[in-house]
Parts: sequence; structure tokens; C-alpha cells
Amino acid sequence: MPGPATAATGAALRDAGEELVQLDAFGANGPYRARNRLTVPDVTGEPLAELSMVPSLFVHRALAALRSADPLPPGERAAALERAGRLFASGTVGGLDPDTYRELVSRCSGLPIPVVRAATGIVADAAAQAAGTVLQARPQAAVGDWRDPATRAGGAVWTRRGNVFAVHAAGNHPGVHALWLEALALGYRIVVRPSRREPFTPHRLVAALREAGFGAGHIALTPTDHTVADTVVAGADLALVYGGDDVVRKYAGHSTVLPQGPGRAKILVTGGDWRAHLDTVVDSVADEGGTACVNATAVLVEGGPDRAAAVAEALAERLAAIPSLPPQHPEAVLPVQPLTAARAIEGYLLRSAAGATAHLGGDGVVDDLGDGSAVLRPAVFRLDRADAPQTGVELGFPCVWVAPWSRADGIAPLRDSLVVTAITDDERLLEQLVDEPTISNVHVGDHPTYWMRPGLPHDRYLAEFLMRTKTVIRD
Repeated sequence: MPGPATAATGAALRDAGEELVQLDAFGANGPYRARNRLTVPDVTGEPLAELSMVPSLFVHRALAALRSADPLPPGERAAALERAGRLFASGTVGGLDPDTYRELVSRCSGLPIPVVRAATGIVADAAAQAAGTVLQARPQAAVGDWRDPATRAGGAVWTRRGNVFAVHAAGNHPGVHALWLEALALGYRIVVRPSRREPFTPHRLVAALREAGFGAGHIALTPTDHTVADTVVAGADLALVYGGDDVVRKYAGHSTVLPQGPGRAKILVTGGDWRAHLDTVVDSVADEGGTACVNATAVLVEGGPDRAAAVAEALAERLAAIPSLPPQHPEAVLPVQPLTAARAIEGYLLRSAAGATAHLGGDGVVDDLGDGSAVLRPAVFRLDRADAPQTGVELGFPCVWVAPWSRADGIAPLRDSLVVTAITDDERLLEQLVDEPTISNVHVGDHPTYWMRPGLPHDRYLAEFLMRTKTVIRD
């Protein structure tokens, strides 16, 4: 039977015969190195690490430890989160220093290393601020402790809906791990199932949290295959699950599961000189290498087909100037995928683009780097109407659909969006966008779709899902 790891998790990068990085699970008895290990390759196919894959019994034991433990007191949680953030960003964790960690993530995921570097800071800041950030979601009339003097006369107390929170993590961007730290700040015990696409970030973060003061009863890491994945969700009180439209459909109507699906961020440009706003449009499409859920995937332009064509042409010209570089290059901007995966994405794009006018990417978006990997180049396609189905196509690189929009179209083409940046002075239109339930965030004017700030909701406050209020009155 496999046993617990006997050495520090992690080794140096595989080079000149050195061992692969070992990414252990973290359960009730500490780090655990399983016999069943999955090789994690980089985008060229070169092996980087081995990820311990745990069986359902390990998951059940980890969940039992989480359920039986008491949370740390609030002050200790806040201090431990802050320590963990510092360790994550600048310490040696699991045998990996920060530079080695970032290079591994870049090589594994294909994300440009400047994006990984920025995400490291985002996660560290989120950890430091989590205890304060969650309070932004607390109802104004509620208190956080039943002992508060307000409860003597009867008061609302903000309490958890459960005790154990599961996270099926995404692998498209390290920044997604900033969110679930809020659950830890609220006293939840957390079990994370890492993505096999990029397991380095959750492994490093969980290791840092344990080193900072959260014990085996507070945080667990359970890499599993798909046959065991549902065990993680089923064994928790509440869960956060990332995925595509299939995941959203699977968990629709589940009151205990919060699915995080595609973002489908959009930009609306009404009257005025659109050239003055081109920087905002370009940045919204290309920031983070186009890999984030807040990257713009559709631009709707008022003024007819010719005006939409002019915007598309200018956007394509700007995006075409971005260089193709390996992900670990310090000036890399675009994401990289294994060549076969990149070809599959390209094929899907070109099938989706049938009937659209290509301004960039019409002959393909794959730029073969010659080492088994390929850069995904930007794509700009123009559609003939605002409600064309392609405006809902979201891919993990700078790919955008431009279409004409008129007042007769209304806000219908902008529904089901994580973000809408509305470059308009039409207050009635803005009011409709803000009131629309399927639009999560509205940015008015030159604020790119990726803009966010700690303390403000991304896709509503996570604490809205995690917490509830109850009345307490006492003598």
C-alpha cells in the first residue's frame, strides 16, 4: 500500500538527470505520496512533475478530518492567511523557490510568465486581505458573532451555511485560487481538487497555508481522477466547481454547488469617436494572454456594418503586432499549447467562424514553435448581426467577434455576460444593463473588462453563497 511521503515535497526542475518534481496530496496525516502518480508535462511534452492521485478512501478520510476539526479563531485565521500569502509569493515552499514555481507554471500551462508573475501577487494580496474582504459582503444590519452586544436585544448574526467547502479548481489561470481563500477566512475547512492541467499553484498554496498555521483539519489537497471527482463534492457541505457549459448544466439547480462557467465578457461601443477607446478594447481582448474569463470575446458597435468593420480592422492591426514567444520568455504575451491541442482549438475556431468575415486568423491561429508546442495567435472575426451565435464562443486566447449593434437590438445580445464594458452616455441603456440579472458586472466608459479590485464582487460575492443570517436574542 502507498504510504505518506518521507521527504520534502518537490524537487528541482527536471534537468540533467534530476528527479521530477513530486506533487504530493495533503490529507489527514500530512503529505501523501501515492503509488498512482500522473505525469505532468510541459507544453512541449517534456515531463515536469508527478502528481499523486488519491483514491476515494483517502478523500473520505480527509473529509472526515475536516468535518471533525474546529476552525481557528478569526484573528488567528487572518494572521495565518497573511503569513501564507507571503510564503506563497516569496518563500521556498515544498522545495520550490518562487522563480522555479513560476517557471513550472508557465511551462506547464503555457501562460506567459509575466501573467504568472502578476497572478502570484494577486493570490498573495488576496490572502492578506481575505479577512477584510469577506466583510464587504456581510449585511449591514448583521453582526459576525453571537456574543456581540447587539444580540441582547435581538439581532441578525452572519453564520456559515456549512463547515466543509470543496473546490474543483480550474487550470487556466493561477488567479482563480485567490477566491476560495475567502472561505478559509470565514472559518470553512477546505478540500481542493487541483486541475491536472496546472497543479503547481494549488499545491504550493495549500502547502503554504499548512506551513502558516492551518492544520490537516483545516485544508486538504486531493488530486483525483474523474471517477473519484464527484466524491469530493458529495462529501462537502458546499462546493465551488469550475468548468464549461457542461459543468454549468450539470449543477444547475444544485443549491449547494456554485458553478463557475465561461465569462463571455463583452464591449458595447455606441456613438462618438471609437478610435479614442481602441486601447480599452485591445487591452480587454489581449490582457492575461486572453486566457481569463474577464477577457472580452465580443465587441458590439453601433453605427452599421461599415463602422463595425472599421473597428474590427483596427483591432486586428493592433493584435497582429503581438510577437510569438515561448511562455517562459520575459516578453511573452500570448498563450502556448501543445501543438496537437493548438491544432484542435484552431479547427474548432474555423468551424465556428463559418460565415464570418476574418480580419485576423482566417487561415488559422497556430504558430508552431518547432519544439512540440505552438503559440495561439489572435483572431478577429466580423459578424453580420449582434445576435449571431458566435458571440457566445469563448476560447483561451485573444479571440474576438465584432458585430454591428442598433438600438433595436436592445440589451438581448449582451445578456449572459460576466462583464459588459459599455462605452456610452445613454443612461437609460446603462440602467437596463445594470438591472439585467444575467449580467454580473457593468463597466461604464474606458474601464477594461478585466478591471477588478479586492472587496468588490467578481461573479457576486462568494460569501453570498457561503453565508446566511439568523436571528439571535439572548439574556
